[in-house]
Amino acid sequence: MPTGGKSTLTQFLIEERRRTPEASGDLNALITSVSLACKAISRKVAYGGLAHSSDAPPAAGPVNVQGEEQKPLDILSNQMFLRANEWGGHVAGMVSEEMDDIYTLPPQYPRGKYLLMFDPLDGSSNIDVNVAVGSIFSVLRAVTPEQDPKAEDFLQPGTQQVCAGYAIYGPSTMLVLSLGRGTHAFTLEPQLGEWVLSHPNLQIPKKTREFAINASNSRFWEPAVKRYVDECLAGKIGPRGTDFNMRWIASLVAETHRILMRGGVFLYPRDTKDPSKSGRLRLLYEANPISMLIEQAGGAASTGRTRLLDVKPESLHQRIGFVFGSADEVSRIEDYHRAEPPEIYSSPLFGKRGLFAAAD
Repeated sequence: MPTGGKSTLTQFLIEERRRTPEASGDLNALITSVSLACKAISRKVAYGGLAHSSDAPPAAGPVNVQGEEQKPLDILSNQMFLRANEWGGHVAGMVSEEMDDIYTLPPQYPRGKYLLMFDPLDGSSNIDVNVAVGSIFSVLRAVTPEQDPKAEDFLQPGTQQVCAGYAIYGPSTMLVLSLGRGTHAFTLEPQLGEWVLSHPNLQIPKKTREFAINASNSRFWEPAVKRYVDECLAGKIGPRGTDFNMRWIASLVAETHRILMRGGVFLYPRDTKDPSKSGRLRLLYEANPISMLIEQAGGAASTGRTRLLDVKPESLHQRIGFVFGSADEVSRIEDYHRAEPPEIYSSPLFGKRGLFAAAD
């Protein structure tokens, strides 16, 4: 067998459908279309700096609804997702990080029974420094199948997802997927062009000695987060009694992939940096799909205070605090929030001297 006896994505989806004989096959077809978009984006990402036709740096791009500059590859990736999924009759509508409003399908295409939400190129600012980036997606059932959806139809809690996944474009291209029965990783076999099941039934260890957080925001953290990070950094002589390692890649897909493969905990908590925002990451097409993947792999995903998948969305581009990974660490962070003192936590490592100040 050309894949060494391992299942391809197509075989995997067929076997999953056989578990539910009443299924129509539309979801399988939708996932196949998404995976095709990811293949195309992977090829474009691989060109890196060669993608520009001249030696001059590209001009500043437009700004999306998030207030973030759109790079040319952001826009191209968004178009690839739309073109791959609009025609097949499997989706009723789509939402993307790169578009202000919902995407209504062209009139010539049939409307399906699913809603697709996606971040077409997560971590695109890392492309210039050749760090792994990815695409994230989430699938819901349409409230009114075969009709154009309304914006509020997308505002379903994460528990209603029927599928979630991401592609990561790194040394190898991988597709990580859950249909509600475990989390599975497929590696793109470059010669065959096939997704091959390389990591079935991923499991995140309950315990970890590795955490990821952007320490430059420490002055804006809430007391519970300061307490947690300080205890980790205190190492063996601190209250945790063990040495922790700190990681930060600034790519949600890359952070998630590391945790799925070897454990850890990720924190992008709510903070006071911008009081108008309850977090940094987007709920519908970042936090919800990642949470489903993490929970299906035995981990936990939280706002820092409560289970993230239970949150009822209020808007298409809603932001939220996000903590996920090894279940014991996520539970500890939630406990610290519940025990959070009314006064500001006095942090020995993030106090007046700061984390990297030299000793007197």
